[in-house]
Amino acid sequence: MNLNKYIAAVVVGGAVLASGGPAHAAGAKPSVVLVHGGFVDGSGWEGVYNILKHDGYDVTIVQNPTSSLSDDVAFTKHVLEKQSGPVVLVGHSYGGAVITESGNAPNVKALVYITAFAPDAGESVQTLTSNPMPGAPVPPILPPQNGYLLLDSAKFPASFAGDLPAAKAQFMANSQVPWGMHAYDGAITQPAWKAKPSWYLVVTEDRMIPVAAQRTMAKRANATVTEAKGSHAIYVSNPKVVATLIEEAAKKVATQSS
Repeated sequence: MNLNKYIAAVVVGGAVLASGGPAHAAGAKPSVVLVHGGFVDGSGWEGVYNILKHDGYDVTIVQNPTSSLSDDVAFTKHVLEKQSGPVVLVGHSYGGAVITESGNAPNVKALVYITAFAPDAGESVQTLTSNPMPGAPVPPILPPQNGYLLLDSAKFPASFAGDLPAAKAQFMANSQVPWGMHAYDGAITQPAWKAKPSWYLVVTEDRMIPVAAQRTMAKRANATVTEAKGSHAIYVSNPKVVATLIEEAAKKVATQSS
């Protein structure tokens, strides 16, 4: 299928994207665009979405195919083009790589990383994970099949979603989205965090991205850092702490835009 035609039909938040973005009055809150990571889809953002909508934000969830970094950046840019006014762009996990590249769009005024990868130019998720620190948790990624990766479903709950109810964690394990090797090894050309203000939620019990690696990437990006206890799936298990950080960034953007 033609990528542009497929993008045009992407369902976001349960409805097909309209041809134009919402009106954005002077002094209005920035819109928020949420980007999911690998092995999952955008539905995990529902709790964060509900909080932000309740607080008056216009929110869009990008349903990336996670087939390649270039495809996911194209999908995200298409969503960004539909926004009116400033945007806070949020990424979880691999979604951090996606926002690092797509966040160069001129209407993106802030980046928010939720226990996410924040690669530099020439880096990919693969390069950032190729030399884990001694003692660091090793994600249970199975050998690639037909160019795609999956996590061992039996080990998924403990590694990805250790603070979710067992049934919910197992459902996520059994509904994984295959993650493309070209998403895993896709390299950044121009990291948006070098030019855009960034926020980072460090999650202290994450067993997918070591906390030391999170702190290093956050420091390198000169991000405003918040730390919270939780699993890699904190956006599902504790949407309030995630939404609070996003709103902190949004308020800063609103202040600068007024």
